Amino acid sequence: MAERRMFAKSIIDSDLFLDMPHTTQNLYFHLAMRADDDGFINNPKSIMRNVRCNDDDLRLLITKQLIIPFDSGVVVIKHWKVHNYIQRDRYKPTIFREEKSKLKLEKTNVYTECIQDVYKMDTQVRLGKVRLGKVRLEGEIDSSARRQKQEFKTYGKYNNVSLTDEQHADLVKTYGQQKINQYIKKVDVYCQKHGKNYDDYDATIRSWIDEDKEKEPEHSYDLDEFDDFTLRNVPQIKGSNSQ
Repeated sequence: MAERRMFAKSIIDSDLFLDMPHTTQNLYFHLAMRADDDGFINNPKSIMRNVRCNDDDLRLLITKQLIIPFDSGVVVIKHWKVHNYIQRDRYKPTIFREEKSKLKLEKTNVYTECIQDVYKMDTQVRLGKVRLGKVRLEGEIDSSARRQKQEFKTYGKYNNVSLTDEQHADLVKTYGQQKINQYIKKVDVYCQKHGKNYDDYDATIRSWIDEDKEKEPEHSYDLDEFDDFTLRNVPQIKGSNSQ
């Protein structure tokens, strides 16, 4: 098994990742460092305790779909193949073949479940036989379930941008059709050129627009402009020249 691990900035620099508590981010790094060459870990609870994290951190990684748990207690790093490429002469296949058989590897090198109910996460999360407690993360589970039920459409020349009809309509309503078309093209081309993928393209487009807006220089007037503006718009005070 390889000793070195890598991390893709497209994942660890995303808002989804950076918005998590530092302890949750720390746990993710430690899990990834100890995963086998296919991204599987069979002792997440032990690692969690050793690095002084708690059940909430583990639950949040599951809720954010950064790790996928199985009933056996094994978890897998969802974006493992995005993070790491291991040469064939150093690669050692995982021993967790049953768990791996329940996954499929997308073209984007992201693990997804190829059967339904690989794990259940309604009001409670179970990792193996250990009950992790009720999940109450500000409605994240319910909203995640709703997103999965929504149908996404692809946009852009290379079909890299995925949005629901509701998301697309709200973006157009907020920023206008022309600007949204412009930023869909920018994100689509960027993903194609750099091999990137984002978990939330709605948030990505909004973030890019806001960042570009902050970079726009504020308009400033020189003295001649100010004098000209004053002469054209400020009426003279009657009697100002009277003695």
